[in-house]
Amino acid sequence: MKWYVIQVMSGQEHIVENMCKSCVISEDEEVFIPMYERRKKIGGNWKDEMYILFPGYVFLCTENVEDLYERLKVVPKLTKILKTGDEFIPLHDTEVEFMMRFGGKNHVVEMSVGYIEGDKVVVTEGPMTDWQGNVKKIDRHKRIAIIEVEMFGRMTDVTVGLEVVNKVE
Repeated sequence: MKWYVIQVMSGQEHIVENMCKSCVISEDEEVFIPMYERRKKIGGNWKDEMYILFPGYVFLCTENVEDLYERLKVVPKLTKILKTGDEFIPLHDTEVEFMMRFGGKNHVVEMSVGYIEGDKVVVTEGPMTDWQGNVKKIDRHKRIAIIEVEMFGRMTDVTVGLEVVNKVE
């Protein structure tokens, strides 16, 4: 099974996902939107909320992308399946590995927890544990980290949930 990416208008991801699921996806295919979890304080209480990991994209798994492309033509709001020239491009193995390691089978990147020691982030719980990638920015107030990963054949900034519980000097 290869993973492909459909480009859609931002804000239309769930609409396209549902149309694909209800209209054209067969049982041996999968369509999903990778999400990430983050905590937000609402009315004095902390709540876990879900956000789209890659805004403007819907992912699908299939063995026959040309056949699926023909079936997807009936879905309005669909922009395109990413391709080079006339050839649809599946995600690279390293990209799929990142998606499976961080999001698992349910495609949800759960909240990570850690602390800051000097200028280094030490993650003690969650999918970022033992991750050796590039953390570009941490927003302790919003409880997020912006990490740099290779996705769609280029380096991409991705926001994930990270609660920094302590800062050690």
